[in-house]
Amino acid sequence: QVQLVESGGGLAQPGGSLRLSCTASGSSLESYAIGWFRQAPGKEREIVISISSLDGYIYYAEAVKGRFTVARDNAKNMVFLQMTSLKSEDTAVYYCAASPRRGWGLVERFYDYWGQGTQVTVSS
Repeated sequence: QVQLVESGGGLAQPGGSLRLSCTASGSSLESYAIGWFRQAPGKEREIVISISSLDGYIYYAEAVKGRFTVARDNAKNMVFLQMTSLKSEDTAVYYCAASPRRGWGLVERFYDYWGQGTQVTVSS
């Protein structure tokens, strides 16, 4: 079993930055595929980033490409989502997810473990 806890959400101004953290316990994330999802009010949860469990390939959703980056710290069993040039449409609850499956995934059912989410609000 893997437990995931997100942190780092909050209020940011348009154009600002935030860094979200995902801390894992119960198992090392090193061999897991990692996903960051978000869900805006009234919308379905959508993929933001997926990191492959095989080769470290990183998929970025078109909406965040060039603005968001992701990094893993295997020693601390953490994953970070660095968000820059934030826009109001980035406002959402952000979720970290992990999957023991090979490869990477864009859909929720690929992931077995989820954090509780952290709220990101982008507003002036």
